[in-house]
Amino acid sequence: MKSHAFQARLEIIGINPYVQVPEAILAEIFDQADKNKGPIPVAGTINGMPYQQTLLRYSGLWRLYINTTMLKDSPRRIGENIKVTIKFDPSDKTIAPHADLVKALKENSAAKSKFEQLSPSLQKEIVRYISGLKTEESRNRNIEKAIQFLLGNGPFIGRKTP
Repeated sequence: MKSHAFQARLEIIGINPYVQVPEAILAEIFDQADKNKGPIPVAGTINGMPYQQTLLRYSGLWRLYINTTMLKDSPRRIGENIKVTIKFDPSDKTIAPHADLVKALKENSAAKSKFEQLSPSLQKEIVRYISGLKTEESRNRNIEKAIQFLLGNGPFIGRKTP
């Protein structure tokens, strides 16, 4: 896939820093993605540092949201011009559930059933959160919280009981 380079002013909507992608570049990305609706996976660089992100349309504009892993202190850098490269990224970004989460769901059929009834986006959010935990202790503690959440016994990842 061809990478496109441009410079853009870092802007903000709400608490979310973003840049607008030039129309000509968007047209090529839409062509490569074979769609111009819904989230579109992209990759590239911000000031030379690599990123993977999703292009989103919000309030009529396609935006490349710039989080702090993509650009250090991005919320404090509003108004700064940044160098961006971007290309359509068809790579599979599926995150497999951690083996300990799979085991915990297998051992609790009620929680597993509730998990399977959740929206795909909430399932993905739970899987991503647990997969991103660095220590076994933290992972085990949060798997137990997730199971309790699924059973209707309290919140998890900022959400009330499903």
